[in-house]
Amino acid sequence: MSQRCARRVALAAAIGLIVACFNGRASAQASATATGPGASVVVGGGVSMFQSVYGQRDLGGGFVFVDIQPQWRFSVEAEARYLRLHTSEDVTEKNYLVGPRVLVRSGRWQPYGKFLIGDGHIDMPFQYGHGDFLALVPGAGLDVELSSVVNVRIVDVEYQLWRAFPYGNLRPYGISAGLSLRLTPIVRFPKGPRFHHGRVHLSAPSD
Repeated sequence: MSQRCARRVALAAAIGLIVACFNGRASAQASATATGPGASVVVGGGVSMFQSVYGQRDLGGGFVFVDIQPQWRFSVEAEARYLRLHTSEDVTEKNYLVGPRVLVRSGRWQPYGKFLIGDGHIDMPFQYGHGDFLALVPGAGLDVELSSVVNVRIVDVEYQLWRAFPYGNLRPYGISAGLSLRLTPIVRFPKGPRFHHGRVHLSAPSD
């Protein structure tokens, strides 16, 4: 798959996911019983180590990411990764990915799962060629909240499937770790009235 085609697929996926998430946000805000953290935008980055199937080499590098969180459980994550360290014969890899991320629980410890799609780029040995391929990337990880602004990404694991590589599908996999900053404050929606057997139970006011 060409670089232009792969990026068009990633862009279309990003637009669709963002629209869907913000529609979900509107629905959540219309509900009187919405609870939990509200919308936020998170940016971060860190270091990565990936097993490159092409050449059987552990490549090191860095990554950056952005999470757009219309509500606490669901978000759209976009990431870029550059693997240029510990290379063999000038083999390097890059990723440009986007997709949904689902938080399992809120609180200090925040496990999550995700599924990203986008462009996997590889530079071949001795610079004799390069290519861009459609990458399908399931993953999971754990964030730890240090404060209302700072999170530590303890671990992020990805298993990547690069489609239509000339010598068979590539399957790089690896781990990442880093830090993130929340650019917008967490808004916690108040609890609304609960209905039970025809009676309304009002939530106790918070201190």
